[in-house]
Amino acid sequence: MFVKKQIETANKLREAGIIPVLVLEDVDSGLRLCEVLERAGLTAAEITYRTKAAPEVIREAKKRFPNLFLGAGTVLNTDHLHQAFDLGASFAVAPGFNPTIVGEAVKKGYAFSPGIATPSELEQAFEMGVRMFKFFPAEALGGVAMIKNIIAPYRHLGVHFMPTGGVTAANAADWLAVPEIVCVGGTWLGRPDDVKAGNWDKIEKDGRAAIELLASVRK
Repeated sequence: MFVKKQIETANKLREAGIIPVLVLEDVDSGLRLCEVLERAGLTAAEITYRTKAAPEVIREAKKRFPNLFLGAGTVLNTDHLHQAFDLGASFAVAPGFNPTIVGEAVKKGYAFSPGIATPSELEQAFEMGVRMFKFFPAEALGGVAMIKNIIAPYRHLGVHFMPTGGVTAANAADWLAVPEIVCVGGTWLGRPDDVKAGNWDKIEKDGRAAIELLASVRK
């Protein structure tokens, strides 16, 4: 069940291509942001557990935007893991590889992807059933050249990646050109400063530009 969920999630994330990674301070602005991003054409979002508002945003966004492939990010313990899926998250990710959390996800059949930074972490997670990995912090770890070198010995195993951390509108196309990368985490979309300032037109414009970028890579 877990491996099947991993593959299904990788396919859905590949369809979405660019996943806004959102840090939300309150429910109202979080829902407004989801509305703006969906209107721009984005079909998925990751709501991070970096704020107290995250659980309620996940709950309400799932109700209001049923077509949005909604994920939970920065899932650092099993309580948040269970809560995220109970609230309606379709997938969850973490910045690192915690065997306890992965083990719980395997047991429950959750679509959870841990973060990896080294081949050793990849092999340990793969042995537990992980096929879809977060690669974080992507640029600081060596960028596209690094992920290509990590992928090379494992390509035949059918591994998939979502890099985040330093991915921008300027370099997203380079990441997305790697076949094993199903999507990138769009940390430049829906920035907290723009949300706080109510720059909704700018956020929607950035979202539409992201969709155009994705189309140019996958034409």
